[in-house]
Amino acid sequence: MATLPNPLPDLASSGLDLPPGSLVDGTLDGPWHEPLLWYADGPAAPRDWTALRTAGRRLGLLPVLVTGGARDQWPDAWDLHPGGTSYPGDHDADEVLAGYWTDYAHEEVDSDGSDGSSSDDSEASSGDSDSGDEDGRGSWPGLAPAPAAESGEDPDEAAAGLAGVITADPDSWLGGARMALVPARRSADIPASIGWSGPMNHENDVARLCAVLRSWEDRYDARVVVLGFDTMIVSVGRPPTTPEEARALAAEHYAFCPDNIDQSPPYDLEVYAQKRLLDQEVWSFWWD
Repeated sequence: MATLPNPLPDLASSGLDLPPGSLVDGTLDGPWHEPLLWYADGPAAPRDWTALRTAGRRLGLLPVLVTGGARDQWPDAWDLHPGGTSYPGDHDADEVLAGYWTDYAHEEVDSDGSDGSSSDDSEASSGDSDSGDEDGRGSWPGLAPAPAAESGEDPDEAAAGLAGVITADPDSWLGGARMALVPARRSADIPASIGWSGPMNHENDVARLCAVLRSWEDRYDARVVVLGFDTMIVSVGRPPTTPEEARALAAEHYAFCPDNIDQSPPYDLEVYAQKRLLDQEVWSFWWD
């Protein structure tokens, strides 16, 4: 994978004001030839994200919050797999999601037209043998257009704001999240930069999911804010503001992370679009 020169081994002489922490080089294949990330030994404070982003970016490092989750699994125990990770720029988001949709989208997902296509479009294509496959699934509707509403808050400030909210509440389910620094060019590449294997039961090469995150960066001002063993939280600076935009995006979310719908009440893509996407500035994902 093409990456920036890795500055992590030189953190001690970098001039960064860091709390006590650890460099992680452990992977599924044994120790990696260089550190994959640094993370703090203790919980982050609300201002840590902004401070580390400002200082780290000049070195080619980006911040992300990491969480041990209910099982207290910190990055040392994340089964990182950089040896099986390609480069996000080598993949096309539309092609990646179309493949997932074909593999995972079930008939019930499309039975109410919630794949983002209108009823008129469905009627017009009902006689077309290419409009769906033999088990009744709808065909991939394609990437949703960017929201019509203009961008609001600067996306990096929105990410910092979310990080501040998370770290300000030690009693929340993310209480105790720690700061980490990752050598990456852009937020969307953070999972691939460390060879994150959280979605392994869905996708072995997380760079393919990062290609989708890149597309969400471009269309929705998305930023990766939190990673856990198999969870991800993303800030959204430009969310869908109409039901139509939310429904179109819901198909992408289903392809990206089917467990968000298949294993989470109310198990309905239309409701997911309304409750989890419409005007929502935070997206969360988990893979079983």
